[in-house]
Amino acid sequence: MYKRWIQKEIPSSQEVDQLSQAINVNRCLTSILLQRGITDFKNAKDFFRPSLEHLHDPFLMKDMEKAINRLKQAIDSEEKILIYGDYDVDGTTAVSLVFSYIYNFYSNCEVYIPDRYAEGYGVSLAGIEWAEQNGYTLIIALDCGIKSSELIDVAHHKGIDFIICDHHLPDDNIPHAVAVLDPKRRDCTYPYKELSGCGIGFKLVQAYAQRFRDEQELYQYLDLVAVSIASDIVPITGENRTLAYFGLRKLNDDPSPGLKALKEIATIKNDLDISGVVFTLGPRINAAGRVAHARAAVELLIAKTEQEANDLAEKVNVKNDLRKQFDSDITEEAIAMIENDAALRSAKSTVLFKNTWHKGVIGIVAARCVEKYYRPTVILTESNNKITGSARSVNGFDLYSAILECSDLLEKFGGHKYAAGLTLDIQNLESFQRRFEEVVSSTITEEMLTPVIEIDMPLHFNSITPKFLNVLKQMAPFGPENPRPVFEASNIYVFNSLSSFKDKHVRFLAAQEGSDSVFQAVGFDLAEHYDRLSRRDLFRMTFTVEENTFNGATSIQLRIKDIKFH
Repeated sequence: MYKRWIQKEIPSSQEVDQLSQAINVNRCLTSILLQRGITDFKNAKDFFRPSLEHLHDPFLMKDMEKAINRLKQAIDSEEKILIYGDYDVDGTTAVSLVFSYIYNFYSNCEVYIPDRYAEGYGVSLAGIEWAEQNGYTLIIALDCGIKSSELIDVAHHKGIDFIICDHHLPDDNIPHAVAVLDPKRRDCTYPYKELSGCGIGFKLVQAYAQRFRDEQELYQYLDLVAVSIASDIVPITGENRTLAYFGLRKLNDDPSPGLKALKEIATIKNDLDISGVVFTLGPRINAAGRVAHARAAVELLIAKTEQEANDLAEKVNVKNDLRKQFDSDITEEAIAMIENDAALRSAKSTVLFKNTWHKGVIGIVAARCVEKYYRPTVILTESNNKITGSARSVNGFDLYSAILECSDLLEKFGGHKYAAGLTLDIQNLESFQRRFEEVVSSTITEEMLTPVIEIDMPLHFNSITPKFLNVLKQMAPFGPENPRPVFEASNIYVFNSLSSFKDKHVRFLAAQEGSDSVFQAVGFDLAEHYDRLSRRDLFRMTFTVEENTFNGATSIQLRIKDIKFH
């Protein structure tokens, strides 16, 4: 697939010189820092030396005082507290964190995760009725609740109070809960707006600990926060970066029994970064709720002993194997449907439906189809006599706005610019397929339909040294809004050892004209270039610089993102 290369704006020489001298970092990396809004010594110091002291005062969040006072009242009065959360990684880690913290000193609390299929996303009537029947008078809703005004009112009439901890964009109508913690509220002046759902849960217990207990107790749960930040694809900036930095350290050095067991069953030997969490731990935690019930994931994450955690991890891993099989089979079917239909092949969007597809993996399948065809995609299946689906977008295209244009055909929908979920009546399927394609065709540009590689800086091979890599590593953790820097180099050729593996990937020693340096380079899904590479034709490439450890030896490796021949 052809990719557009876009060079980010390079800062002025004067800006680069000033900051480079102030922080003693080479000009190339200094330019990247400036591109990321790091403009002076203090910014750079905070960036390279994260500290838990950088975390914001939790009481800056609207309603925090009300939230912890109601929680304290419930504990002092020995009320039954229900910790309620969504079934994805962010929700299950949030529930695990808040429950584990409270349960350490107050045992009259329980966990509730809605069933993906019977109840759907967020606060459910079934959950409220279960709470009523079992005598719960306070529900802490995590990673959900901000759009559940009517159900919160129902709970209130049943004598059940809610504390909402959510990070999704609210409607104009804020629920009448005891407290609504959401930095995205228009009336909330909290200085950082991009916390994960688990991050909001952390701020709740941080405030409680500051007021009534010891804040040091919280830091044992930072590995859960890091897993949520990685898996929910929130920006790795500001407070998230601090939480992720210390959370990854905890995850790698001293993880909770549940996460340790997951790491072992995933045979993870090296330290995990944000990307590693996304591709190894995240899918396994998610799998419980995708193919069965997500309570299994919470039970694993709150496990107290290694033996209990190992047994639960084994069960979760079996669910993940099943999820992978569903994912693979449905993706193959979806691609075959597109390839066998000329109208679908030429469309600007993809909307596919099959009533037997597994609801738990259709979001993953939508993402796979976007990877292959690079256009807005909706994958639909049947559930509870309705059609339900997941949608994914491409860079620059506002998927939520497109679905909003079809809202008269939908029963409900929610999401954001790049991902959404929706439900509709079976009779509206063809109308929705037609309308969605019309909306996308009339608003999407050809540029949006071409994948983009954003290049931070040109880089000569002579500049790639161990010292360069050492500074680069300190810019981690990498993720959204702090991605691993991407470089471009010209006049590259295969020096030696060209090989192809798994019929999709290439590996070789790369050299550059005018440089004495030679580096191991690996290009995933780039085997299409094998013949040209074998002829030693000169090419340009975009790449990231990484550390690779193999058989106990550590070296610099270039991970190729794309190749273009001169």
